[in-house]
Amino acid sequence: MEGPCSSSSSSSAAAAAAVQGCRGGGEVGIRVGATNIGRLRGAAAAAARQQGKQHGARGAGVTSWHLRVFAAGVGVMGCVLLAASLAMSALHQVQFRNAAISRNFRGLQELKQNIVRREQPEQIMHGRLLQMATSAVTKFPFPPVQNGSESEDFALWEEPYKQARKWTPCAAKHSLADEEPDENNNGFILISANGGLNQQRVGVCNAVVVAALLNATLVLPRFLYSSVWKDTSQFGDIYQEDYFVNYMKNDVRIVKELPPHLQSLDLEAIGSQVTDMDISKEAEPSEFVKSVLPILQQNKVVHFLGFGNRLGFDSVPVHLQRLRCRCNFHALKFVPELQRAGSLLVQRLRKVSAMQTEMDKQLFGSNMLDPGLAENHAAAGGPNRYLALHMRFEEDMVAYSLCEFGGGEEERRELQAYRETHFPMLASRLRNATVSPEEQRSLGRCPLTPEESGLILSALGYDRRTFIYVAGSQIYGGAPRLRPLTRLYPNLVTKEDILTADELAPFKNFSSRLAALDFIACASADVFAVTDSGSQLSSLVSGFRIYHGRGRAPTLHPNRKRYAQVLSEEGSIAWGGFQRRVRQMVEEYKRVSPRPRGRSVYRQPRTPGCMCRAGGDGSVDF
Repeated sequence: MEGPCSSSSSSSAAAAAAVQGCRGGGEVGIRVGATNIGRLRGAAAAAARQQGKQHGARGAGVTSWHLRVFAAGVGVMGCVLLAASLAMSALHQVQFRNAAISRNFRGLQELKQNIVRREQPEQIMHGRLLQMATSAVTKFPFPPVQNGSESEDFALWEEPYKQARKWTPCAAKHSLADEEPDENNNGFILISANGGLNQQRVGVCNAVVVAALLNATLVLPRFLYSSVWKDTSQFGDIYQEDYFVNYMKNDVRIVKELPPHLQSLDLEAIGSQVTDMDISKEAEPSEFVKSVLPILQQNKVVHFLGFGNRLGFDSVPVHLQRLRCRCNFHALKFVPELQRAGSLLVQRLRKVSAMQTEMDKQLFGSNMLDPGLAENHAAAGGPNRYLALHMRFEEDMVAYSLCEFGGGEEERRELQAYRETHFPMLASRLRNATVSPEEQRSLGRCPLTPEESGLILSALGYDRRTFIYVAGSQIYGGAPRLRPLTRLYPNLVTKEDILTADELAPFKNFSSRLAALDFIACASADVFAVTDSGSQLSSLVSGFRIYHGRGRAPTLHPNRKRYAQVLSEEGSIAWGGFQRRVRQMVEEYKRVSPRPRGRSVYRQPRTPGCMCRAGGDGSVDF
């Protein structure tokens, strides 16, 4: 009598295969078992019809076995479906948690999370150097650079030259008698400053000087709306109006608005509007006396529209140069709301609950945060010092530079479209001229990428543990562009990572107010690293640190032209040679000297009228 395990029939062989498939518990076994169950059912029915009732018992036996096989198959399929259901539920929970986490992460932390989650490819321009730097930053302590038989040590957190401490602020002193200017002067100066926060700041202080030069009353400056910065903030939203007016009252008369009889005038129609096209860039004071003073005397009002970098440096008399420095380093104080938020930001970065430095007093005044409000964050531990990195690699700077950054044709099209929208005059000139990106780079006109900035820091000796605050974090190219830097330095933060969403809410959608927080964090940093010498924020922060830093606020300032030459030799240069040349480049800028001719007073205030230098005998010059 044949049984279900007999090998004499094809149906029995199929059943054996089905059982083996079920025992395997796999997807293939289930599929094979289900197919053969159907075949076996057909064979059993045919046998019953042909053999009659005497084979009924045999047929019933076969059918019973088939049913057991079918039940086993259904059971296995049920187990698989149950496992799949549990897996989907677990995945849903993970996705939900990740969504909740992503809502709490902002700034660079969110960007770094996205790098890992999306696995986007890095945008690397200097792969060989990056590989060597990645190895170097993980060595603690950082190995010294060997130069012959001697090692060269780089001062990571201190000013290397003690002469810096001999220079002290002097612009707070009045050069004239303490009496307010006469109201019976030549008229009123209006200014509508263009650009972002820092360019507007320069415009304000230049306007103070021009008002004094022309013996005029300055109307509280207005800020033009920029299609790039998209910020409607006005002077009083960023700076303390009354403090500014009162601090400068013995130098320049300042009012908040024009008198009623002048407010109704069409200044452009009467010839009282002066644009940047009417005044030379970095003009001498004599040009204002010659071209602007007659208009002022005739119409009693002049409106400077734009006023970007219209006043030079070298030809300005000492007493007017002093006004510039009084305005920039003393009179312009951020509003209390920004001071308190900035104080909180710096306290959390330092992980300390008390402010101590002269810089803090200048930045925060009486609005330094109550130490108790920062204790929770201070208790979390962490580094007590930080490096601030101003990474000026936003889309506007990248587009304006006319450089290329390894993104190919897609990058070229994207940047050209940006120029057409935001820099139409530049885009128009490019239609009739050819600019070589390679030449731009060799001349030092290209902003440093995050990767190139990281290579400098690693060559200087900052190891992987360095805590870095990044200003200007809207990096062109996003996560792929940032990833080489985060590979070297994972401890990167922005104001969005340090302050909560509620703490940042008053400044949201106001780029100038957010830039003010970056200004504060960079000015207060233990070390400030510049990546673009043309940036107004870098220029103003560097000068602020020189003026108020008491020789204890080092700034790292690479020479982009020399750095481009070093990078061009990437294929053959050894890591030790790269380190040595980068350190020499940065150290040269740190040398202490009076302001060179043609350089900005705002960046280098060691100049007569701004700072004084103490001699070894106690004397003071300048």
